[in-house]
Amino acid sequence: MAIRCAFRLALHVMAAKPIECPIALLLCRLIDEQYTNRPFYGSRRMVVYLRQAGHRVNRKHVRRLMRQMGLAGMAPGPNTSRPHPEHKIYPYLLRGLTIGQPNQVSSTDITPPGKGLCLSGGDHRLVQS
Repeated sequence: MAIRCAFRLALHVMAAKPIECPIALLLCRLIDEQYTNRPFYGSRRMVVYLRQAGHRVNRKHVRRLMRQMGLAGMAPGPNTSRPHPEHKIYPYLLRGLTIGQPNQVSSTDITPPGKGLCLSGGDHRLVQS
């Protein structure tokens, strides 16, 4: 029973309707041209491109058209957070240390100005005297 239901589902999914609407065909052509130039564009960025070109589309429509054409934006693959085997691992020097009084431990940020996280646009630094 489960195999027959899965087979019916597969047939239903495989039987996609052909795109016949002239507006949808125009959008498909524009999406295909832009995807050829910039294959990393996903549906969100493609919507921005189409809106700048003067078309009124939403993300669901573009996503459906891209799926029907077999297009998908390129995204980083899995294991992007895995460290490189040759990367040096620095020891944590405060492990096991009980911090019991003020100014027992100090820290420094060596991030160059303009490269770190800045919430209000100014150059903020924590200064402890």
